[in-house]
Amino acid sequence: MPDTATPDQTAQLSISDSAARRIGVLKEMEGNPDMRLRIAVSGGGCSGFQYGFSLDDQTGDDDVIFDHNGIQVVVDTVSLDLLQGSELDFVEDLMGAYFSMRNPNATSTCGCGSSFAI
Repeated sequence: MPDTATPDQTAQLSISDSAARRIGVLKEMEGNPDMRLRIAVSGGGCSGFQYGFSLDDQTGDDDVIFDHNGIQVVVDTVSLDLLQGSELDFVEDLMGAYFSMRNPNATSTCGCGSSFAI
């Protein structure tokens, strides 16, 4: 099943199978079937902008919801402008386990991967 976005069907953010599985685990741990992963971009970090990930069961008028196999991710429209065309992934490696963004708009990223520049 492809990723879908509402209400703006032109918005692009993909969710890897690994990220969807991890969000599903987090939802189960929270015991709230309405829980979604929220991605927000804010100023700061070593490269200018930083990614923020949190669990949220609320949505606002300026949010876009992306769905991958029944798992939902929510992004506000301001953050989505900076994330257009990105892929959310969940990585498990020697550095640990973490959500990661593959952002084609980033001109540079920091060593830890949690901040970027445009």
